[in-house]
Amino acid sequence: MPISPFGVRGLIPDTLFCMPARSIKFVRFSTGIGSSYGIWHKEGIQAIGGTPFRDWRPTEEWYQPDDVDFLVPCQPTKILAIGRNFKSHLHGRPQPEVPEFFYKPPSALQHPDKPVILPLDAEEPHFEGEMVLVIGERCRNVSEWVALDYMLGITIGNDISDRMWQRGEKKDLQWWRAKGCDTFSPCGPAIVTGLDPTRLLLETRVNGELKQSESTADLIFSAARSIAFASRYLTLEPGDLIYTGTPGNTEPLRHDDVVEVFLENVGVLRNPVKLDGAE
Repeated sequence: MPISPFGVRGLIPDTLFCMPARSIKFVRFSTGIGSSYGIWHKEGIQAIGGTPFRDWRPTEEWYQPDDVDFLVPCQPTKILAIGRNFKSHLHGRPQPEVPEFFYKPPSALQHPDKPVILPLDAEEPHFEGEMVLVIGERCRNVSEWVALDYMLGITIGNDISDRMWQRGEKKDLQWWRAKGCDTFSPCGPAIVTGLDPTRLLLETRVNGELKQSESTADLIFSAARSIAFASRYLTLEPGDLIYTGTPGNTEPLRHDDVVEVFLENVGVLRNPVKLDGAE
């Protein structure tokens, strides 16, 4: 496994555990005989009974990070994503007046460390490192003032986007391929509770080279406003995900690239990139 500039799995920098005292770092993982939820401590991963979304209890089962496969940290009924949510990503386009949501199908999710698979006819697939909000309880028509009370925590996402299918000469009527292909929504590895979503450093590296770096303080629409706006029209269910937008510039991905998205106090989401059918 190539060495990440942020640390390798199992050797996570201590700074990633410098969270508020009441924060919990939930993960979902596989041991080869089934999947479980757990809490990621410095000492290892403690399995829990139940799920983070309802009554849960710690168990006596402990695992080391290198002994498990991390999974997408929840199983959403739907994925919402926001376009044009950083001024640095507008590139001359007008600033939206409300959050510009679009859908990504749950089938687009991909686990940490597993490959993003590029269809053979994908022409310009780009990375988009993002903060992702995880809904904690059913949420319908809530105000901005209480919206964060309905959020379980924060995780990391990569909104893979093929620009040709999105807005090029071969663009589709909707973004079903551009942003919804299988594996085009890597997510994880952890959901961290108790964080302030308005001041987290977000960075993306490709093959170790820094490509994006900005604070979530620069989001046009905050986490609270985004949840409140979506809840006017949709019932958000526990485990649903909101990808909050990407900053700055993005670039095309190629076979054998490795993308790492870092979010302060949450961790690193790492995924290799493979062309469909290639070894």
